[in-house]
Amino acid sequence: MMKKAIDLRSDTITKPTSSMLEAMFSAEVGDDVFGEDPSILSLEEKTAKMFGMEAALFCPSGTMANQIAIKVHTRPLDEVICDKESHIYVYEGGGMMFHSGVSVKLIEGDRGLMKAADIVPNINPDDIHYAQTRLVCIENTCNRGGGSVYSHEAIKDISWVCKENSLALHLDGARIFNALMVSDMTSQSMGAYFDSISVCLSKGLGAPVGSVLLGSAQFIHQATRMRKVMGGGMRQAGYLAAAGIYALDHHIDRLQDDHRRAKIIGEKLSGLPFIKEVKPIDTNILIFSLHEGMTADMFLGKLEAKHVLALAFGPQMVRMVTHLDFDEQDLDRLLQILETL
Repeated sequence: MMKKAIDLRSDTITKPTSSMLEAMFSAEVGDDVFGEDPSILSLEEKTAKMFGMEAALFCPSGTMANQIAIKVHTRPLDEVICDKESHIYVYEGGGMMFHSGVSVKLIEGDRGLMKAADIVPNINPDDIHYAQTRLVCIENTCNRGGGSVYSHEAIKDISWVCKENSLALHLDGARIFNALMVSDMTSQSMGAYFDSISVCLSKGLGAPVGSVLLGSAQFIHQATRMRKVMGGGMRQAGYLAAAGIYALDHHIDRLQDDHRRAKIIGEKLSGLPFIKEVKPIDTNILIFSLHEGMTADMFLGKLEAKHVLALAFGPQMVRMVTHLDFDEQDLDRLLQILETL
């Protein structure tokens, strides 16, 4: 009998637990496009309250939530400032340009993290030759930064710069609870600094589908229109919302297990002869580079032969992500496999 694969490609590969499925099957539902799905309304109210926001909108994906936010905050010919490693720029298919008709000013941050001092000189002057700077987007944690986390001080400074320059500030919070687990901030204090936040439910929290977009009541009213235009209006989506509610109630604190296991894997990798460098591990994402002579494809092939899956992040770079479906037994097995490569 073939062993179960250890899948570390992403924390999106998790499947609902039996308790989550039970919550989904027993959900009370209605038509969400008519605003009549009680489970959707409950999830939106719960998430907005967690972050101290006025309102929320359930979306099918984090990408849609981010793209809706950008669309509402901007108008064509505006410009968005973000880090060059940010998900909204690298992994959302050019959606900013397609949906919103905006240009992008890319910042060279540190592991995907920008500073207020990076933003100030990149705000365009009021000159017809330039796009009008309208929005700043940050990602916390930053995927391509190896799960890097913004400090409280950095967020505070960026928020101040945005307010001083009449810029909106959006948080791509795909893994925001991973960030909060290692931060001195609460969800309420985090929410106070942003005009909008997208919160993903289908990564470390383990729900099968969905993200929640947060903002003011007026912002969410406009966002609901944009969700409809983008095809994101769903009907009896409360079955999915029930999974999100369960995840928020039961799967936040356990993220520290993912962080601990990621650090253990990182320590093991650091001692292997074919590993050149393991980037700092702050949360549940490991990114490491390989010495010449061992490409990412070669390394992944060796892992796959042992029923382990990971992801290439470049010719010599590999990413692993710990998650809800990766437990202590999987960790022990992985460590033994790494020793034999």
